[in-house]
Amino acid sequence: MRPTPLLLALTLLTLPVHAAFRASAVKVDISPSTPQMLMGYGARKSTGVRDPIFHRIAAFDDGKTQVFLVASDLCLFSPTVYDEFTAELKKETGIEPKQVWWTVTHSHSTPEVGPPGMYDILLKGRSQHAWDRDYLAFVKDKLKAGIQQARAELRPARLAIGTGFSRANINRRARDADGKISLGLNPDGPADRQIGLIRLEGLDGKPIGFVTNYAMHGTVLGPSMLQISGDGPGIVSAYVEEKLGAPALYINGAAGNLAPIYTVQDLARSHLGEFRVLLGDKILEANQAMAAGGADVNLWLGETWIETPRKEGLGWSDELKAYGAKSAGGSDLVRIPVRVLRINDAVLWGSPVELFCEIALRVRAESPFRHTFFLGYCNGWMGYLPTAQAFRDGGYEPRTSPFSAQVERDYTEGVLSYLHGLPRN
Repeated sequence: MRPTPLLLALTLLTLPVHAAFRASAVKVDISPSTPQMLMGYGARKSTGVRDPIFHRIAAFDDGKTQVFLVASDLCLFSPTVYDEFTAELKKETGIEPKQVWWTVTHSHSTPEVGPPGMYDILLKGRSQHAWDRDYLAFVKDKLKAGIQQARAELRPARLAIGTGFSRANINRRARDADGKISLGLNPDGPADRQIGLIRLEGLDGKPIGFVTNYAMHGTVLGPSMLQISGDGPGIVSAYVEEKLGAPALYINGAAGNLAPIYTVQDLARSHLGEFRVLLGDKILEANQAMAAGGADVNLWLGETWIETPRKEGLGWSDELKAYGAKSAGGSDLVRIPVRVLRINDAVLWGSPVELFCEIALRVRAESPFRHTFFLGYCNGWMGYLPTAQAFRDGGYEPRTSPFSAQVERDYTEGVLSYLHGLPRN
């Protein structure tokens, strides 16, 4: 007996409907109109704006999960700024904190944002001035508006993920003949030169936006630079946008021990524009090599916290109490959040730390996923997370860390255990 049209229609109505993947990408100018204290080197005040700075936001929605990736042309901010912002955003829009990944490009020629937090604990003397509450409010308001715009502009889309390669970075832990470690250049040191790339495109194949993941300090320009600038990451983003016609997020990676190959120079000698070739053209090549995106996208969000001993004798503050704990024996611990986003057979993971590249490389090598991208400076800044060997060798980064030499083991094993336990579909 053949089904009647009515029976066939009722049958079709009962079948599960797979929601189409949607995406969007926007950019919002956050250049200040007044002089600002700059972050990243010693305390200094801006004299103007060389190139505008932005929030760049990419939104993903698979019908079940909605996520907003943010890359801001800023140096760093306390995790308390992230916590306060996402609490306000949830109250106003209903968007949960876990849906918002707020990263920074780590340009050292951009304004301070909010209270110093961990920066004041680890780098005494750099924050002995009032912070600008008006600029923090401006940055947060612009980000709220940008996220709401990105959500409103979601449209049917396809997604492609791939990788590229660039030698724009270099290990910066220079070693003297006596073994002393200082900030410089170490061409024999480990470096992560993978470019991670996510392309969002419309169903017509036209680009919606790009998410680029590359590990490199935003220190092409040195402390003599008093004009606000996105530094190397900002120059690269603007160049890719010019060539491809869509917002391009620069999301930094495990840049804790990686500098740009031209670094900490004054503007006239900085080779700033060359990063359009060194990294920008490599991003364009990677994009060209990627196949067309697919509309069958499945997202999964998760988070874990890793506890590890706090550096002996290090002070703490009440505002960071959510990031501290006590062991069963009463010793001080640091709590490190790890955020995870699975996109089909790829995984993005991030923490509010300056991670050494060796740790991210190991996680990538042992990850069960086809692509594994680390998002550094994610949802705040809690200092450097070096390797155990770096703690033994000494140098700037271990001194500017709230952790003990045990952190590499605790963090790496915690992340890998979590990744291997993730659902695969």
